[in-house]
Amino acid sequence: MAEKTEFELVSPERLLVSEPVEMVVVPGSEGDFGALPRHAPMITAVRPGVIDVYQDGKIEERIFIAGGFAEVTETRVTVLAEEAFKLSELDSGMVAARIKAAQEAIQEADSELARNDAQRAMAVAEAMKQALEQRNKATAH
Repeated sequence: MAEKTEFELVSPERLLVSEPVEMVVVPGSEGDFGALPRHAPMITAVRPGVIDVYQDGKIEERIFIAGGFAEVTETRVTVLAEEAFKLSELDSGMVAARIKAAQEAIQEADSELARNDAQRAMAVAEAMKQALEQRNKATAH
């Protein structure tokens, strides 16, 4: 049996994943990184994107996260996500509603803080749209 690393994905609402995995690929702030058993310890910010969970040499699960932090040790990968959805749960209506809300928030922003928050919401919505488009392409083949 291949060596495994423990993977935990936590959002403010719930623990989404807690299981041993072969590898997890995380959208880090400096680029995607793969974490395997015995990875060098690190802590990094995570950008909006998709986490790929590998079992038996292939992607078993894909999860969209809206950003957060990841801690990697030799035996564990823990991602604290601001928000997380299984990619299979995303739909075009949800993405369109988030883009529309972010556009409205940008237009209505009356301070630099409000504008920054609205732009962050737009970045998350755009990353969500891209993840949905990639999922749809993959299922069309």
